[in-house]
Parts: sequence; structure tokens; C-alpha cells
Amino acid sequence: MIYFDNSATTKVDKNVLETYQKVSNKIWGNPSSLHDMGEMSFNLLEQSRKQIASLLNVKPHEIFFTSGGTEGDNWVIKGTAMEKRMYGKHLITTAVEHPAVKNSMEQLAQLGFDITYLPVDDEGRINIQDLKDAIRPDTILVSIMAINNEIGTIQPLLKAAEVLKDYPKVHFHIDAVQGIGKGIQAAIMNDRVDFVTFSGHKFHAPRGVGFIYAREGRRIAPLLTGGGQEKNLRSGTENLPAIAGMAKALRLLLDGEDQKVALQESIKEKIYNHVTKFEKVVAFSKIQANFAPHILCFAIKGVRGETIVHAFESHGIYISTTSACSSKKQQASSTLTAMKIDSTISTSAVRVSLDSANSLEEADEFNRIFDQLYQDFSKINKNS
Repeated sequence: MIYFDNSATTKVDKNVLETYQKVSNKIWGNPSSLHDMGEMSFNLLEQSRKQIASLLNVKPHEIFFTSGGTEGDNWVIKGTAMEKRMYGKHLITTAVEHPAVKNSMEQLAQLGFDITYLPVDDEGRINIQDLKDAIRPDTILVSIMAINNEIGTIQPLLKAAEVLKDYPKVHFHIDAVQGIGKGIQAAIMNDRVDFVTFSGHKFHAPRGVGFIYAREGRRIAPLLTGGGQEKNLRSGTENLPAIAGMAKALRLLLDGEDQKVALQESIKEKIYNHVTKFEKVVAFSKIQANFAPHILCFAIKGVRGETIVHAFESHGIYISTTSACSSKKQQASSTLTAMKIDSTISTSAVRVSLDSANSLEEADEFNRIFDQLYQDFSKINKNS
């Protein structure tokens, strides 16, 4: 079995799973309880917070635990809107955001907020001048993803940060769900960013846990109210086993990051160089510095994406259409649509997404199976 769908989710690391099980079995008190078991749980919760903060070079009280990327994006966007609605109702994002961002923006639009979607070029990247032109006196938030989850475009985060230094009251949010551990941490955690979203299951932590970075002094309204956990900003009993596991997963992810990124780049390049030799293949991802090392998106003209996915699956190779969130709905890629790619091609797109657990040998096997499938598809197209 070859698993090339790591942007959808990653396998829980065995060391992380051991931590999860140990905490579940031995430290199962509620962190809010006053007794010794509660105190033990609280101490582990804060130890996990400190470890994550140290790995990101931020302060522990700037880390808030969530259920994952979707909640984090919703919280930052809607929390900003609620907190700053008296100062303005204009928000800016891009045309290629994850549905957690896009749908949050659309919900706010229904409530009377004004949303600007920045267009992208033929590589799925925004133009900084468009951002400059979009900012208004009533702008309260700019939300830009770090790495596009469908084709791997890295957005110009540092250039956006430079623009926003002239607008210190505007919240700057980065969705870094696909970006952590991919060699761009300096851009993600830049000195202008206010909020960053992370999701544990994208880096070998359990599902259902994540966190946000919220810069000290920046205020957002709670999305979840209740018992007052997370400094009364995110209520709900903390998922301590998953949080402790996530802290360990982040440490393991960032240990030897440069070598891991280099390996993923090599695997991606080997597959890219092979499949792009074929006449009917169109590659949307590139082999260059402003694309992620782990995502390769391409299409085979005349073959639907889900057909390609299932064909590889029959050989024990797991890839996806462009986004796991929309793959079962058989929707065209929102990113490719924003790039003005014709639907006859975009519906043929598939995504290979890599991890440091993958190998060059797996790339060789992928290429071998690709040759076989491409020939089979060519025969079908010729006879149809």
C-alpha cells in the first residue's frame, strides 16, 4: 500500500498514539477540577501549551486549543467580525481558500458584512497590488492561506505582512493547516501576523484536535461559550490526550524539518518529471520555490479525476481528487476554477500529497503504475 493522500489526513504517529493512550489511561481527570487528578491534568495541559509555544517561538498564553482547522478558521473569522463590527464590516480573503474560510465569509456576507475575494493568477497566487487596492477604512480582517490545499501554491505572506504594517488595526489571519512543517515557518509566524490556524491530523496527531496562535493584545469574540475554558475564549472540556499527542507530534514534525522537506521535494520532482512527459497530462503544480514540497496536482485530459483515483486504488495507491472536503461531491476544484481552468480539464484533476514517511521507491512504483493506467485510458478514449 502506498499512501499519497497526506493533505487529506496523516496516519497517527506510533509515538503520538502511545502518548494518547498513556494520558487516557493515567491522566484522565478534568483539567478544571480542584482535586489532585484535575491538577495533574491541568499541569499536563499547560505543559503541552508551553511545548507548542516554544516550538513556534511564541508565548504560551498565545496558544489556544481547538477541535481542528475548521473550528480555528471559523473562530478567527467570525470572532473578529463580532469583536470589531463596530469599527467596520469589510473582510478580505482570496478566491482559493479552504471551505472553512470561504463558507465562513459567505455566512458573514448573509449577515451584512462585505467580503472582497482577491483574484489569483495562473499559478493560484494573489497579486499584492490587489491586496493594497482592496483595503478600506472599514476593513477589519485579511485572511490568507499559507499553502493552497489543492495545488500547493505558497502565497506571498511576507509581502502581505509588509502591506499590513501600514494598517496595524486590521487583523491578519493565516490558515497554516497545510503549511506547518513544510519549510516556511518564518513566513507563517511573521512579526505582523495576528492569528494562525493549525490542525493536528495534518501532522500525525489524532483527528479532532488543533490550535490557533493569537497574538497578545489582539481580541476576538468567543465562538463557543460555556464553562470558560481557554481563558473564557473557547469553552469545552479540553481533549487532553489528543492535545498532549499533538504537542509531541509537532515536536517530531519539526525535528529534522529541512531533511524531511528535501525528501518530499525529491519525491514530488520524480513523479512530476515522469508524468509531465505524457501528451495528455496537464500539471497545475510546479517544481519551484513558491510551491509546496508535498503537493502535486495534475490532470489526464479526457479522464475524470475520480476515475483516476479509483484506478490507482485498485493497485494499492491512494491519491485524491483536488480536495478531500469536496471529492465525494464530485465538484470541480475551486482553486482551478479561480485560475480560470476550463472545467473539461479541472474535473480531471487529481492530487498527490506527500509526507516524510514516503519514499523515492514509492515514487518509482507510482510512475510504473501510471504508465500502465495511462495506456489503458488511451485505449478507452480511442474506442469511445
